Amino acid sequence: MAKKTEHFLTPIIRTLPSNPGVYQFFDQNEKIIYVGKAKDLKKRVSSYFNKEKYESGKVKVMVNRIRCIQHIVVDTEIDALLLENNLIKKYRPKYNVLLKDDKTYPWICIKNEPFPRIFPTRNLIRDGSKYFGPYASVRMMNTLLELIRQLFQFRTCRLNLSSSKIKENKYKVCLEYHIKNCKGPCEGLQTPEDYNQTIEQIQNILKGNLTVVTKELKNIMNEYSKNYEFEKANIVKEKIILLEKFQARSTVVSPTIHNADVFSIISDEEFGYVNFLKIINGAVVQSHTLEMKKQLDEPDTELLEMALAEIRVRFDDFAPESIIPFEVITRFPDIKYTVPSRGDKKKILELSERNAKYYRMEKNRQRELLDPDKHYKRILEKVQKDLNLKELPKHIECIDISNTQGTLSVGAIVVFKNAKPSKKEYRSFNIKTVDQPNDYASIEEVIFRRYKRIIENNEALPQLLIIDGGKGQLSSAVKSLKKLEIVDKLPTIGIAKRLEEIFFPNDSIPLYLDKRSETLKLIQQLRDEAHRFSNLSHGKRRIRSSLKSELEAIKGIGPKSIKSLIEKFKSVEGIKNATTIEISEIVGNSKAAIIKSHFKIDKNLQ
Repeated sequence: MAKKTEHFLTPIIRTLPSNPGVYQFFDQNEKIIYVGKAKDLKKRVSSYFNKEKYESGKVKVMVNRIRCIQHIVVDTEIDALLLENNLIKKYRPKYNVLLKDDKTYPWICIKNEPFPRIFPTRNLIRDGSKYFGPYASVRMMNTLLELIRQLFQFRTCRLNLSSSKIKENKYKVCLEYHIKNCKGPCEGLQTPEDYNQTIEQIQNILKGNLTVVTKELKNIMNEYSKNYEFEKANIVKEKIILLEKFQARSTVVSPTIHNADVFSIISDEEFGYVNFLKIINGAVVQSHTLEMKKQLDEPDTELLEMALAEIRVRFDDFAPESIIPFEVITRFPDIKYTVPSRGDKKKILELSERNAKYYRMEKNRQRELLDPDKHYKRILEKVQKDLNLKELPKHIECIDISNTQGTLSVGAIVVFKNAKPSKKEYRSFNIKTVDQPNDYASIEEVIFRRYKRIIENNEALPQLLIIDGGKGQLSSAVKSLKKLEIVDKLPTIGIAKRLEEIFFPNDSIPLYLDKRSETLKLIQQLRDEAHRFSNLSHGKRRIRSSLKSELEAIKGIGPKSIKSLIEKFKSVEGIKNATTIEISEIVGNSKAAIIKSHFKIDKNLQ
């Protein structure tokens, strides 16, 4: 028996420690192509080379490109998660989830300097300064800054207020001091301790702790009142009223949730969207959605863990409780994790999910507006790949059959061009060769008539034909395509409703697409549209049949007259409401009189 050939990286894998850590995969150019975290480095890295476990084509491609493995051992899984996050942002490896940055969003910065300045910025500089945000709405940020300016006195100048320069009398107070917007720290008129108390109150407001600030202001107001300084007390009172008005405009979600962070995730085949809500005293004080570009079909659990680490890095202030949609493996030790199944916490989780969905819808609309062609081409390229088509399916058709217990059967064909309905090209067919419940024979007839006509008119065939049904319906369609000798020219699939199984000709094993797949969504849209159109066509035929039956009961009215009346008036009510002159224009005076007399008698009998 031949000895099994070992992978050339096996010696490296065998020597890996069974500790928590981060591993890095390098390609032949010594470039990092993937960074991952692990609770057990040896076990995790070994799993990539287990062919039975990894069937994903993307993972196989990545593994085949690995030429070197390096690792970093850390103390805990949390350390590994944070290190992984930093390395991904630093090296941006080809096969790692791509975290979208926040350069387009504004923040409020409290600068790390003597007598800290407060200002809006889009650039985060890691120099010890504190950043609050990001704010999706610039208007909201400016409203918050305006509130702070009305409540507190702080400097807006760019001077270097070091203690030495203040002692040397380098500066003079400006207009802001004289209009009482600043207490003049540049001339030593305000101590660093007093200024920092103001900064602490401002930080509480930016964190959403409005109640704490209101309580402090009320204490100050009461002190002024005790000392009979009523003018000062009234100024503080006006600030309290201003703060309470602002607090009243906050989105109150639940008085039972005092201090919690909420995380939810929705994803599709390409992106994951993690929404973060900060709840303080029952109100939403911050919302942010993180967009993540998938590379290796990462599951939601992995994306959520990465997002938790990223948001942890971006936002210094974390609540003692995190509300999440499902359990995660890697947890921060100082945080309580809750997966709610009902109650207020479940409702706030659903609110977070809605925010993530709205964010995704907005992003998709933006992409469509920027490049409409790119949007539909991306979808069709996905369809082509998933269904293994030779051509991009710019022209897709779908057939559905509708009948009433086998009678008055109608076949409907809907046409999609560039992933959108082309309603002017829809066609319906009255089934002629089937007079009993038989969808298979009906499909066979419609397919033959539809594509025989297309061939005779020398028109282009679609790049994909969809049959509403399973193996039986698909086989019937293929029979007609073989008769027309186009079975190899027209790719055809069937979709079975119960499990949304995709069937191919001569293949008994169905294809199951991800429920979030854009390919499946487009196929379902075609199927549902074909069903709607066939029901509509069938309804019209039933009405015409009912009208024809009633007109046939009138003596002296022949088939040609009946056909003309149906084409003109469409319904019994249409004929009843028509004048004798209008009817006579279609069938002549004598027949018009007979018809009006019939319906008059009929009306009297009712």
